[in-house]
Amino acid sequence: MRALLAEAASGLGAAGIDDPVREARLLLAHALDTDLSGLLRLGPDAVPTADQAAVFAGVLARRLSREPLAFIVGETGFWTLNLAVSPATLIPRPDSETLIDALCVAMPDRAAVGSVLDLGTGTGCLLLAALAEYPAARGVGVDLNPDAARLARGNAARNGLAARAAFVAGSWADSLAGQFDVVLSNPPYIPNADLAGLMPEVVAFEPARALDGGADGLDAYRVLMAVMPRLLAPGGVGILEIGVGQAQSVPALAVAQGLRVEDVRRDYGGHPRAVVVRHR
Repeated sequence: MRALLAEAASGLGAAGIDDPVREARLLLAHALDTDLSGLLRLGPDAVPTADQAAVFAGVLARRLSREPLAFIVGETGFWTLNLAVSPATLIPRPDSETLIDALCVAMPDRAAVGSVLDLGTGTGCLLLAALAEYPAARGVGVDLNPDAARLARGNAARNGLAARAAFVAGSWADSLAGQFDVVLSNPPYIPNADLAGLMPEVVAFEPARALDGGADGLDAYRVLMAVMPRLLAPGGVGILEIGVGQAQSVPALAVAQGLRVEDVRRDYGGHPRAVVVRHR
């Protein structure tokens, strides 16, 4: 294992992959059907079987082609959850946890939230993280891609939340009636001229439709801010993820629809990431 890891880390580093040592260990753990703790217990002098070495060579080749690690291992962590992933959706990022952090600040009473809506749900990460924090709440996740809705439904079951979560395929809030205590969304927000410059893992493997925010990156926000006033229950809160350079433009769209911008929360890297809105 010591030799396999050293060679793999060297190749991953040469391919421009960040933290190649950690990635090599994760790939080897996956090939051996264990985790990092299990890898440590085996020790660096353990000798994988021929079959295990072949599996490792295969997953390493996929990563060297810049296929995302999460797609190779089939899952990723988000907040307190473990989620299955697929090319039908974006891979949840730690930056998106900022929305859940903002929600916990905006709605500190864990018994006060009864309903949650997640528009553009993808893996279901935002809705399911919110339901994990608010045990009295039920929620609905909507995604344009039926495969994403199915994946999210499976993630609800995987995390013991299926009884409180429903997922449907649709365009934003077009098929919805009623109001919600919380509305969450991580919409497409990359200007389409910038898509080609994203990391190879994103450009080649993640769905462009979930990234493309139109010419200025704001197409989805125009739709979402227009429907937010009818979706929010009295006292409810809307929280939307934003991208680089959108900390003024997205709040301005909210104000234009009669909403009050309560906060623009920063992510772990210090970048504005979550816009928090309420009724005025």
